[in-house]
Parts: sequence; structure tokens; C-alpha cells
Amino acid sequence: MGDSEPTFLHDAIMEVLPELPAVTKDILEEHLQSIGVETYDDLRFIEEADLKTVLRPVQARKLLSVWKQKCKNAAQLWVANSASTSSSSPQLDSHWEDNFEIPWTKFQEELMQSLERGKRPGPKLRRQMVRIVATEMMEKCPLVGKKHSTDVAKKMVAKYPKSLQDVIDGDIVGTGYHSLVKQLQNRIENVRRTSTPKMRKRKQSNSDDTDEIPLEERAAMQDTYGCIKWNVQFLPREETQESQQQKMEKLKVMFQQSDANPEEVKCFMQSTFYTQRQHVNQGKSIKCLREEWPFLFDKIGMSIHFKELTGINLKDTFIRNLDLKGKRLLNYLTTVCVKKNKKFLQTYARLQRLRGQQSGCSEDVKEMVLLLLNYFDEKEESMFFYVDETSLAEDVQLEQVAVTPAIIVCGQSCYSSTRYMLSLDRTLTNTNIPSFISALCLMFGSYYCFNIHYPSELASTLEFLQRCFFRINPEKGTKVENKNSKRRLNLNPRVLTLIQEITDHEWCDT
Repeated sequence: MGDSEPTFLHDAIMEVLPELPAVTKDILEEHLQSIGVETYDDLRFIEEADLKTVLRPVQARKLLSVWKQKCKNAAQLWVANSASTSSSSPQLDSHWEDNFEIPWTKFQEELMQSLERGKRPGPKLRRQMVRIVATEMMEKCPLVGKKHSTDVAKKMVAKYPKSLQDVIDGDIVGTGYHSLVKQLQNRIENVRRTSTPKMRKRKQSNSDDTDEIPLEERAAMQDTYGCIKWNVQFLPREETQESQQQKMEKLKVMFQQSDANPEEVKCFMQSTFYTQRQHVNQGKSIKCLREEWPFLFDKIGMSIHFKELTGINLKDTFIRNLDLKGKRLLNYLTTVCVKKNKKFLQTYARLQRLRGQQSGCSEDVKEMVLLLLNYFDEKEESMFFYVDETSLAEDVQLEQVAVTPAIIVCGQSCYSSTRYMLSLDRTLTNTNIPSFISALCLMFGSYYCFNIHYPSELASTLEFLQRCFFRINPEKGTKVENKNSKRRLNLNPRVLTLIQEITDHEWCDT
């Protein structure tokens, strides 16, 4: 989806510390959300100790002074007005939907002409209709739910059945309210949306837009970046909507079976790629996608989807380039970079202590990735979250995990761990990944399979892995989220510098 509007936390921070760097501001905002700040009033409970990992002491004290005073003023104002307002507060009607009147008179004349003539309104008019109805519903009941949307949609279709019936999955649905329910709920959720962070930059789309602008043109550059089949327009000739649904249900059953045939899974995942892309590009939540396409979050399913989407074998390509370049990169980082930067040297020494006597390709990959993060001065906690070795899925404190794809490391370090999990949008999508390389590939593949933009906190590390190990090298565009109006270069200068330096070190064939 596109860049969201500034949250109340963004405004609260910038009001007091306008010169705060954008990166620090974003980290602070996410940190406040992670410790439970959901409303402005919650800011009065923040203590200086809560901010010490992000801000300097004076900055923290400035924020606390202003926030607590504002909360105090607001509380005093509420007390002063509560007596007079309580007596005049309207009582909510628990059965409001039974008597709810559709606000036909508020619709544009063009919309009413379409409805009266039995003609399906265009996308623009339809969105306007949904916005007006949703606003009226929320005025009647701020906690309006799906059942209410269903009841209201039924009333609308009953009055104008020809105009409001919908084409769903290629079939005319006479009752027609299914699509309206979804649109009403989406609108209500957007209006009611809190500051709780969601997966960054997943493109949301309304199916009604397709007859105005092609999906690829409406998608953000970061969504289609590196993809060759981002939006599949037609079903395979041998497939129907019914066969796609049957295979989706079959895959759900197979996912629960320990002896499922891998080749059959691959065949079903490949033949249902069309429907998978439809669901992803419609902006379905990670939780919903996890329920409908569980194999899509597993190494078998994701490898098939990633190959169809980008034309690249996910894990095979990484391992092949790891053999060609991994040792040379690691050699450069551990012989040249350690001499240039004291902080880098300290990180290298710490990793060596954690690694101990362990050796092998997997250990080299761990060291390589961790050193890359340090080289680009990007935070390890944005990519990895550490839990106890024996932790189960329910033990993971997901509110503290990064919103973007993150590897949950079961152990005190990547070196000591023998099990990993994957989190997307603070939802555990795979809880038993046996190897670091598999976890890294699943994490990276998730950015492409689910239309997720690289967070600015990991921009350089992810782009370096993308170009040098996964061999995705588009001539134009970028996968990095755009937080401001500044135009990003097609090739990250820091990534280019490292590639050139390693080339001079007689390393790669890039």
C-alpha cells in the first residue's frame, strides 16, 4: 500500500523534537508502539527509562515534560466538561441496523441515475457510495461489525438488485451483497484504523478499480520490482475458478499430512499461482494468506511461487552464488574492513567469541550476514529476534518483533541456534525452520512474494544480498520503502561502493 498518513505518535514526537533525524523518529515511534502506546493519553505513562535505548537523556526529558503537561491539561478539561456532556450524550441503539435507512439522498445524481436504470455504477461512483454508507453506519454505531455490513448490504441490493449485483470469481451472484460487505468493512476498518503498525508497504487494491487503471500501473514500484509475473491476468487454460478452489482446499489438507507428496504439492502450487497472486495483490492479510495458502510460507511452496514471480530459483541461486562469492566477501570483511573501522573490529571480535570453534558453510553465512549489517551500520534487531532455545510459538513476544519479515532465532545467538522461525507482520508464519540458510531465503523471498518493501533500516544489506547473491538486478526502480519525497537512486551508492571495493580486492564477477 502507499505511504500512510502521519500517526499521532509522529506528530507528538515532531512537535517537541522537530530536528530529530527521520530514522531515529521512526525507531522511536515503533518502540513506543511496541511497549503498548495506542492513544495520546498513554504517553503520560512513559518514563525516561523507556526511552533511554533510543534518545539522549535531554531529548527524553523534553518529550516527557511536554507530553505529561498536555495529558494533564486534557484530563482537567475532560473533568470540567464531563458533567454537562454526560447528561446530553446520546444512547446507542443496540438494534440500529434494523431501522437503518440507506442515505440515498446523499448520493450524486449520476450515481442515482445508474441505480434507477439498473446499470452497474462505475468504480468512482461505487467507492463514493461505500464511503457515504460507511460514514452513516459508524455514526449510528462506532463498533459496527461484519454482521451489520452484511445486513446493510442486503438492504441496498434488495432495492437495486440489477445495479448492485456483482461478478465474483467469474459467476454472477444474484444476491450480490458479498462484494459490498467486503468494501464496507474495508472502508470502516480504514477509517477506524489505529496507530498499531502493519506490514510496511503491502499494496492494497479494490477489485472495482480494474476497469479504470491496470493493476500494474496502480501498484507501487516497490511491489513489482524484480518481478516478471507480478499480476497474472488469465487463468491457465486447463483451469477454472472451481478447480483452483478445489486445489487450494486440497493443499490445506496436504499441509496437515506428514507424508504429503512433495511433487504433488509443487504441481498444485504451480497451477494455482494465478489465484495466489490475486489474493496477495488484493492486499489480504498475512494471517488470512497463511490460512488459505499454508505452503506459501513453507520452503516448497515459496520456492515455486518465487520462481514463477521472478524467474529465479530462490535457494538454489543463493547457494550457487554463495559458493562463488561467499568466502571472498567474508575474507574482505575480516581482513580489510576490520582495519578501517574500530567499531567493526569490535563487532567482529564479539562474533568470533560467539562462534567459538564452530566451522562450516552455514556458520560462514551467519558471520557474513551479521558483518554486512554492521558494515552498513544497520541494526541486527531489525532482521533477527532472539528467544530461548526451547521457546514455543506462543512464547514469542511478537509485539517486540519488527513488523517487516524477521527471523526468530531460538537460542542466544545465530551460532548456537538449531531452529528458527519466521515472522511477517508480527504473525508467525513458519515455526520450525531447521537451518539458517533456509530461514534467510524464506525471509528474503517474503519481501517479493507478499509485496513488502525493504525497510529503510535494512535497505543496504537487503539490496546487497539481492544483487550479489539472489541475482535480482532490475535496471530501474528500487525495493526500498519511500518515507519522504526524495527520489531514491536505482542503485544504492553504499552497495555500489562495497561491490567496487570487493572487485578491487579481486573478488566477484558482478
